[in-house]
Amino acid sequence: MRSIVLASALLMFPPALAAQNGALVVRGLSFEGNRAIDDETLASFIATTNSSWAARFPLTRSFGLGEERSFSEPEFRADVLRLALVYKLSGYFEVQVDTVVARSPESVDLTFRITEGPPTRLTSLTVEGMDDVPDRERLLRDLPLAEGDVFSRFALDNAVDTLARRLRNHGYPTATVDRQGRADSVTRTARMTILVSPGRRAVFGDVTVRGHDEVDSAFIASLVSAREGRRYRLDALYRSQRALYGTGLFRYATVTIDSLRFAVGDSVVPVAVEITEGRSHRVRGSVGYGTNDCFRVGAGWTARNFLGNGRVVDVSGRVSKIGVGEPLGFGAENSVCSPLADDSVGSRQANYGLELSLRRHAFLSPDNTLALTLFSERRSEYKVYVREDVGAEVSIRRETVQQIPVTLSYRISYGQTRANAVSFCQFFNACVAADVAQLRERRVLTTLTASVTRDRTNAPLNPSRGSVVSLEAAVSSRFLGSSSLQQFVRLVGDAALYHPLTRSTVLAGHVRGGVILAPEIDLTSGRTSFIPPDQRFYAGGPNDVRGYDRNELGPVVYVVPRDSVRADSTYPAGALQVAATGGDRVAIANLELRFPAPFLGERFRLAASWTDSAQCPDSCLTRRALG
Repeated sequence: MRSIVLASALLMFPPALAAQNGALVVRGLSFEGNRAIDDETLASFIATTNSSWAARFPLTRSFGLGEERSFSEPEFRADVLRLALVYKLSGYFEVQVDTVVARSPESVDLTFRITEGPPTRLTSLTVEGMDDVPDRERLLRDLPLAEGDVFSRFALDNAVDTLARRLRNHGYPTATVDRQGRADSVTRTARMTILVSPGRRAVFGDVTVRGHDEVDSAFIASLVSAREGRRYRLDALYRSQRALYGTGLFRYATVTIDSLRFAVGDSVVPVAVEITEGRSHRVRGSVGYGTNDCFRVGAGWTARNFLGNGRVVDVSGRVSKIGVGEPLGFGAENSVCSPLADDSVGSRQANYGLELSLRRHAFLSPDNTLALTLFSERRSEYKVYVREDVGAEVSIRRETVQQIPVTLSYRISYGQTRANAVSFCQFFNACVAADVAQLRERRVLTTLTASVTRDRTNAPLNPSRGSVVSLEAAVSSRFLGSSSLQQFVRLVGDAALYHPLTRSTVLAGHVRGGVILAPEIDLTSGRTSFIPPDQRFYAGGPNDVRGYDRNELGPVVYVVPRDSVRADSTYPAGALQVAATGGDRVAIANLELRFPAPFLGERFRLAASWTDSAQCPDSCLTRRALG
């Protein structure tokens, strides 16, 4: 018992680091002899920490780069006790921790030498109090601790918490789980009993909403997954709370058992929803600069609870290519936006977007969100195409129990795509002016798209652990209302994995694959499979495959304007232009090492990457110069 109290004192309260002037700097920190517990876990339990890599590497250290961490003798001695406690709580009661300290006038190099010793094994684990619980075997399956395992108190606590949560998700709102037993250090064995008091099985009762003012209480109750008469599940309360926050209507929301109307032993669990409403209107604006956008501005207005029942109306607009695109060009391509000077396709006109959307949460189910959108836009891809559209979209998004959003959308638009005529000729066999004009005409495009995303990362912006997997399938067909010249099936899959090597260094991997299938169409010059340029795959650039210009990895066409060709069929070197044509298949694999910058490492990160890719039209990686 005394060791557990000491462990709580050492592990629950973070130790303070000594950072006195003149203190020795930690240049090295390592562990030897540890097999049961990895280095990263052990490092998280001690106060002494290593200096950053830039402060240890001689070249960068000579410039004063990196964060130096000071050495504290008292904390270092306490670290020995902390490591011993961690091992004893993990089932290694005979552990011994020694240290090796290599000192210099300004720094120290530290090594913890650990002799783990033989572990204590759990020889008996019994569970009492669950004889009358339905599905007993399923609830006890795969607990974090089992007979024969090393007796770890961490694993035992995990098993107790896991079983309690399973019971509360199985209809027992007042279930409690405790443990008793002993460990024998002489025989190195342990015998434990898990004591369960499940209480009475219950179902959800009615829902009481408190704190609302403008938002209708019936709408708030419709977002609650804990419906009256259904079996009590703790996860249903958490899902309901996420659904409330997901509407954007509330600054605070909690869904719990209504303790004012519930007593231990009741078979009906009333639910209480406490909310604080957010602002009903929001205005936003943005101004920025981007390499491929030049100057850009955006504005938006959001009305929450529009006409009651939790509807959300959003109006937004954006303009980009300011400074280079007509009618907002003022010659910036010759100065601050010089990367766009050679883009005669996508940057000749200003891009814009205007969007009006109406969202309805809890559509037919608390987990569904219905959205209706009207839009008008002009968007472009660097040196590839310009797309002008006006249309509408209806989508429904469902959040599954596993927190995996699934979206189904139907989009209809009327517009046109403009690209280089040589691109049509080279890859679509449309070399006749009439064919090119036909493919550039304004037409109806409809798509039915289904997408699913599984995000298990620990941070949305800069993840260091976890994975993201997404799949998308889009169909455009004349049976859906699309033009006969714009029919295709598009499949895309993405997967990213993040693995921490140290606290600040992350190994990130990304894989992307896609394919587009399209039927053949009749043109003056013959039959060909036509895929609209705005639906094809493109690769290359800082956000895709570094080391290549944007969109220039894969098939491209080298174009020389007719008026630049001399009488002897030569042309100036600067007249040669590159036009990407995209592909109907793509495969990209990235492996990236991310680490802090040697200065301002908290704000800036560097990356070393390896990439392999392929982007294929009918002839993979074809490059040809056209006059």
